Amino acid sequence: MLYCQGTYLITQKENIAKGCYSFWIYCPDIAALAKPGQFVHVRIGSHTLRRPISICEINPQKGELRLVFEIRGQGTDEIANIPNGGQIDLLGPLGNGFDCPKSEDESVIVVGGGIGVPPMLETAKAYGKNATAIIGFRNASAVILEDDFKNNGINTILCTDDGSQGIHGFVTTALEQQLKEQKPSLICACGPSVMLKSIIALADTYGIRCQVSLEERMGCGVGACLVCACKTIKNGEEYYAHVCKDGPVFDSHEVVL
Repeated sequence: MLYCQGTYLITQKENIAKGCYSFWIYCPDIAALAKPGQFVHVRIGSHTLRRPISICEINPQKGELRLVFEIRGQGTDEIANIPNGGQIDLLGPLGNGFDCPKSEDESVIVVGGGIGVPPMLETAKAYGKNATAIIGFRNASAVILEDDFKNNGINTILCTDDGSQGIHGFVTTALEQQLKEQKPSLICACGPSVMLKSIIALADTYGIRCQVSLEERMGCGVGACLVCACKTIKNGEEYYAHVCKDGPVFDSHEVVL
């Protein structure tokens, strides 16, 4: 696994929703290696463990990565308080990402729930006009990145649990409706486990290959510790894999949720 470590410049910082931030970071060595679905490990001065954050967008021409994250504790709160123009310590890119198209005919439906939406943006961009994005949030105030998907020419379907914006309902309902109308080459998903279980079941019902990205607490980020162990199945046998090294993206038939 090729990865880099260093201190990099935050070139743009934006508060895009309550408790949710977007950072563009100038890190040309990481941006040159990064793929959709991978993540970076962020060092925080007052904490021993780094914090994993999914890569939202990659701009290798400018040498930049975009990270979009939600404040969930003291660590991410400290990251959010780094000023625009400040320095951030990154280790990455880490893990295995989503499959990119091998031909112009391949299509994808990406499904993201809540803070599982950011890594789906670069994944959808890899498929361009052959991508459909289904993104879901609790309510209108939690919606992020909808315009970013649309501005990249991606057919975008927004769902909210309370119906305050977009379709009233879960992403799985919208996904099933799409699957009745079209059969993509691949479904890619990231979000809560209960959502992933339902998406995997739909993919199996419609006979479509599916990849899911798992979220776990991590220690080292490179597979040297056991903090992010998860149960998986391979060749009919259960075993424990590392989300950081073997994932975070897994084939849907390999994960035990």
